[in-house]
Amino acid sequence: MKMTLCQAACFAGAMLLNIAGSLCQLDVCGQAPLNARIVGGQEAAWGSWPWQASLHEITSGRHFCGGSLINKDWVLSAAHCFKKVNASNVKIYLGRHLQTGSNFSEISRTVIQLIPHPSYSTTTQNNDIALLQLSSSVTFTDYIKPVCLAAASSVFRRGTKSWITGWGKLNSTDTQIPNMLQEVEIPIVDNDVCNMAYGGLITSNMMCAGLNEGGKDSCQGDSGGAMVNKNNSQWIQSGIVSFGHEVCGIPKFPGVYTRVSQYEFWISSHTSNDPPGFVSFTSTEPSSGSPSLLLFSLSLTSYTIPLIFSLFVFS
Repeated sequence: MKMTLCQAACFAGAMLLNIAGSLCQLDVCGQAPLNARIVGGQEAAWGSWPWQASLHEITSGRHFCGGSLINKDWVLSAAHCFKKVNASNVKIYLGRHLQTGSNFSEISRTVIQLIPHPSYSTTTQNNDIALLQLSSSVTFTDYIKPVCLAAASSVFRRGTKSWITGWGKLNSTDTQIPNMLQEVEIPIVDNDVCNMAYGGLITSNMMCAGLNEGGKDSCQGDSGGAMVNKNNSQWIQSGIVSFGHEVCGIPKFPGVYTRVSQYEFWISSHTSNDPPGFVSFTSTEPSSGSPSLLLFSLSLTSYTIPLIFSLFVFS
């Protein structure tokens, strides 16, 4: 079908607005001015990860998943977090560091729109991604800033250093989550290596990270949170905590993350009024070498998946 001159002009105008919005967002996204030092598997410094969101059930008050602020109106999370929680029962905390106690930098919002990916599979966890529209726009501070998102052209080679944050369990057997935000560094693992561990479950919409020897990982409660990579002075979200083995940090079972770069068009189509900052990331690490799997227990939301072993999706 031929496009009329008017249609073409409208399309071009919309594209220019979208590009302009993305460029504006690139000026602020991925900046963490208070992130001066990071060491894996420990409590994070206050304000180190200003895009970190804590999702709570309004009725129970419990933290059930993480998320990441991607612009002033939207938070990115995992679709599996909302299998049992309705949007009307979600409160999102930004600028939070402690789950109990005073958070001087904190604000909260409710959710006016929840958009899980239409092709999300509850059995395979493919397309485990969701968008949450905030009840009102947030004002950026040193403690509340959006993260940049990996553009479709991004390449994450094995061994690429990545960071995960959240309030998930420190061990699978724990009955409570930590009070203070946790952080851990883990390397990317090739999908084919990860696929052998998970019996063919891993798709191109997923990426994996962890250590062969185990010990560092995301865990129950971390689901929906961001896996990020640093590109010069910018932090770029490469993954969303999705699922893993039911025993967090077990050797040879890396954590599995939704590959954000696969969803640039989908995210942009729902946030066109204020598009996030998409940045193309290419690993500088060599693609050769043994895959490292660092799995400390942070927390992820996990679901049980029918394989020869149990997997967790943590909500």
